[in-house]
Amino acid sequence: MPQQPPWQQPHWQVFDARELHSDSLKSDVIVIGSGAGGAVTANVLAQSGLKVTLIEEGSLKTSADFQMEELPAYRDLYQDSGSRMTEDGAIHIFQGKAVGGTTLVNWTSSFRTPKQTLDHWHQEWDFDANAQAMQIYFERMEKRLNISPWRVPPNANNDVLKRGCEVLSLKHDVIPRNVQACWNLGYCGMGCPTNAKQSMLVTEIPQALDKGATLVTNGQAVAFTHKNGLIQSLVVKPTHSSSTSSIHLSAQHYVVAGGAINSPALLLRSHFPDPYQRLGKRTFLHPVNASAALFNERIDAFYGAPQSIYSDAFQWQMGTTGPVGFKLEVPPIHPALAAQMLGVHGDTLQAYMKRLPHIHACIALLRDGFHEESLGGEVRLRDDLTPGLHYPVTEYLWEGFNRAYLAMAEIQFAAGASAVMPLHHDAGQYWNWSQAKEAIKQLPQRIHRARLLSAHVMGGCTASQDPRKGVVDSYGQHHQIRNCHVIDGSLFPTSVGANPQLSIYAFALRNAERLAHQLTS
Repeated sequence: MPQQPPWQQPHWQVFDARELHSDSLKSDVIVIGSGAGGAVTANVLAQSGLKVTLIEEGSLKTSADFQMEELPAYRDLYQDSGSRMTEDGAIHIFQGKAVGGTTLVNWTSSFRTPKQTLDHWHQEWDFDANAQAMQIYFERMEKRLNISPWRVPPNANNDVLKRGCEVLSLKHDVIPRNVQACWNLGYCGMGCPTNAKQSMLVTEIPQALDKGATLVTNGQAVAFTHKNGLIQSLVVKPTHSSSTSSIHLSAQHYVVAGGAINSPALLLRSHFPDPYQRLGKRTFLHPVNASAALFNERIDAFYGAPQSIYSDAFQWQMGTTGPVGFKLEVPPIHPALAAQMLGVHGDTLQAYMKRLPHIHACIALLRDGFHEESLGGEVRLRDDLTPGLHYPVTEYLWEGFNRAYLAMAEIQFAAGASAVMPLHHDAGQYWNWSQAKEAIKQLPQRIHRARLLSAHVMGGCTASQDPRKGVVDSYGQHHQIRNCHVIDGSLFPTSVGANPQLSIYAFALRNAERLAHQLTS
């Protein structure tokens, strides 16, 4: 078994927010959020000799806590206990909430930012990045996190996608994964019990702590106090305390890395200057719809690497700015998630669950944000100042969902499915491709009828060299607040068009190294 970082070593500084009082920590930089952006940033800054405090809203959980059980995992490791949704309840959103953020619970798929995406950002959003310049940062993070194509044969769930694409002559390939000595258990979404997943919990955060960084857990970043374009302090409230008291922490510089819902929300609560009304706008998901299929043979989609095969056959076929493209992958199918997504109840649900070992699922990740009718959503504060995501499901997206249902069903039948069931309340079981094709075209395009989800949230603090287009510049420097950077997925001007963790790692490495140079020069 890979060695677990010894939480904690005697020289590590790890505190619960309840143990602190105002100005009890002296820091050069405070980093808010310990996921892909925050952990990489904290490590880079700590390695440069800066005194870093890393603040995480969630708790510290380690491999000893990961029991491969869905309900405690959703409760302890996910935002809103796994129940986060868009404001209208149309799209279910999965985001992590623990030390390591979403890197703790994602399914390890690690793609570089597509060149088409980088070109679009550069041309349309004055975003200073291109594929050639970013290559070194992708390579370095791939080496640091052991990212490489999965060498083990795909499990039966992924093999259905592979077989179907081969029959239909559709492009497909192997997914790179950030794992080392992986046991191939299939429960990545519940935290890795063997520390094979190279999440921030076992890589960047321990390295930062070794260099003197301080980790604060269970601390919600409430708001900044600021004056004349400079942050004066960060207000932090302990998340597991009956007290309503907060503490103030101060530093020379502040990095916001809470993710693409919590980061815009923090800046909104802080009443940061926003002269061009960009903050919270253009927040993007990869909106996902899904199709289930029954097979005579066992699929056992709850075992094995969750994602190892993908297809981009429908991603760029209509150009960058045409009708929405989508990436095809498969999800693991564990009982609680399956029962939720199937959307049935009573005897029907019982019948499906009895056949769970024979069910395959395919998902389509829609690439939102590249078209003029593709504006994404907006992070807004509720009355209690918690964030909500307003995300209209537009006709542009519905057209893409319909094409995705058709593509997934055809692939599943090509792979030998005995029946296909689009995950839509008005869909039934279809016994052949011809029947499915006609039925899918008639499915109502209404929210709460299609079962939609997403695990990827981007944007809301759009990066652009032009202050009229972005909240921050291409390197995360806030356009109006001089001692504030935003370094996480909220920088991205559109969705990525691929699972975003490696994109966040690479841009965090680039931007944090630039910031470290500025602060230590």
